[in-house]
Amino acid sequence: MTPRTALVTGASSGIGRAIASALVARGYSVVGTSRDPARIPPDSRLAGVDYVPLDLHDTASIEALPSLVGDIDILVNNAGESQCGPLEDLPIASIEELFQLNVFGPVRLTQLFLPGMRARHYGRVVMVGSMLASFPLAYRSSYVATKAAVKAFSDAARFETSPFGVWLTTVEPGSINTGIAERRATFLADGSPYAADFRTVLAALDRHSHAGIQPEVVAELAISAIEAEHPRPLYAVGSQAPLLFALKRLAPRTVVEKLIARGHDLAR
Repeated sequence: MTPRTALVTGASSGIGRAIASALVARGYSVVGTSRDPARIPPDSRLAGVDYVPLDLHDTASIEALPSLVGDIDILVNNAGESQCGPLEDLPIASIEELFQLNVFGPVRLTQLFLPGMRARHYGRVVMVGSMLASFPLAYRSSYVATKAAVKAFSDAARFETSPFGVWLTTVEPGSINTGIAERRATFLADGSPYAADFRTVLAALDRHSHAGIQPEVVAELAISAIEAEHPRPLYAVGSQAPLLFALKRLAPRTVVEKLIARGHDLAR
């Protein structure tokens, strides 16, 4: 049997690299994207992964990808960025850029590859989200909004595509140790009245990140979603996910909000 082909965006590091590695180990043919594959250090390149360029900032780069990779069976929309700051202090241009990277780019890639999956009556699209989409946190509003948006696209569109054998699903990691804390874009205006609480949340985020799960744990969950006959809408792992989702079902929303705030050292 010809191995199925998977495309993993942002495959040069973190979760994307772990998912690509897990797919290769299970016999998939894997294509991984990077903004500039030539700059991936040799010791970071995964054997069995064909690296191709993709810049989610660039519409032309997105539109060109299908011709570079051909038919694929599995699309893992992983590439993206993180951002935080008080809503009042976030530059609108930065919010727009984040939506391009985390929402519009992945959604357009999904649109481009769905026709082929539908025609072959098989496909899996995995959106790598964040548990913050299910449990919003102060000073992460723009990032939370992007992750909630891709989950909403996935949740709604799966009803459209599943009759054709194509399933969309979202994987939500909690705190994860990928080094993203060092790459997180932060915004705080001079003299901001939110400064003290914002710095408190940043410190808590860094603490949780450094103690978080490893990318390989998320990769295992993504493989479960990909290989399920009928993937669930949502898979979550890390940050005591089973407990938090149980509380979300059973407890009043205000109680859950207070627990999330206190977990990040905000007294509410």
